[in-house]
Amino acid sequence: MVVLDACGAGALPDAADYGDAGTNTLAHVAEAVGGLELPTLERLGLGSILPLCGVERAQSPVLHGRLHALGPGKDSTAGHWELMGVVMPRPLPTYPGGFPNEVVELIGALSGRAVLCNRPSNGVEAIEQFGAEQVRSGSLIVYTSQDSVLQVAAHVDQVSPDELYMICRQVREQLPAEHAVGRVIARPFEGTPDAFRRTDGRRDFSVAPPARSYLEDLQANGVEVHTVGKVGQLFAGVGVDVQHPGATNAQALGETAELLGSLRSGFVFTNLIETDQVYGHRHDVAGFHRALREIDAAVGTWLERLGPDDLLILTADHGCDPASPRTDHTREHAPLLAVFDGHRSRRHDGPLADAGASVLAWLAGREAPGMPGASFV
Repeated sequence: MVVLDACGAGALPDAADYGDAGTNTLAHVAEAVGGLELPTLERLGLGSILPLCGVERAQSPVLHGRLHALGPGKDSTAGHWELMGVVMPRPLPTYPGGFPNEVVELIGALSGRAVLCNRPSNGVEAIEQFGAEQVRSGSLIVYTSQDSVLQVAAHVDQVSPDELYMICRQVREQLPAEHAVGRVIARPFEGTPDAFRRTDGRRDFSVAPPARSYLEDLQANGVEVHTVGKVGQLFAGVGVDVQHPGATNAQALGETAELLGSLRSGFVFTNLIETDQVYGHRHDVAGFHRALREIDAAVGTWLERLGPDDLLILTADHGCDPASPRTDHTREHAPLLAVFDGHRSRRHDGPLADAGASVLAWLAGREAPGMPGASFV
């Protein structure tokens, strides 16, 4: 299963409640670049899911459709959890006015450092605005977004990545229950004041899923679970046997291809982050399209290696619409393309959890009574 991060496929019915009415990430990226050039995804049926400039409907698509959330939220935690059958009963806490003194004082006590920023911010902007002061003073840049995240940024020459990870891990462990955000994220950066840049050393410290996931059911049935990129961190390692690196799309695509060639059996759950982190939040439609083309080319090579016992699912976790006036995630459907013997070119629309139910059915030949989702395989 490969998650094209933030590649939303149209607003969910309750999108207006989130300020996201009319959003459609893939369609608006396609319009902005004058048409998508994705021959592999087009052949699989991307244009059969929804109208997209430059993408024709496939004559013989694979299983295709759209998936929707059952619970609240529009971030990576909520999206990935729901793909594996974990539906949050209530939204995780968010901080549109910045973190309260209780949280700021905790960060200071654990790190021995002061706090800068403490407000919602784009990560690049936070570093641009406060990076020089961080380097001068040694304080930590702490910021959030519309999502349930607490992000901590520091220059690698002022705070080593290992120290930053330790601080974030301790914050994660000691946050009071009422302030237990979905993720505490370490954001090391480097460079000089006129050219600060984030490194590939991001690390997410997530709250553990509140319920059993399909990952744990897979393990219970003898299926080895491998994650690529931030997926394992999003599940706080619960239900995961091996976590593989994937800080960039190139790295994650390479790791996925290597696992496809080396594993005799098992489940590989990959996140491709750049359509969200690098291009989506910056409304960089040209970069977004370039990343999609690179993914399209990689999928083409994977298809040549799939056998009759293999299942490939391509989907997303939420949107990040460049037509939105904000640079945050958007509450959208996730596209679904599933390659497997017996797909019969069907359309399938359902909850995100159908993906996890299908993985369990394919690899273990069973259902999980009481879990959300139903298999489409």
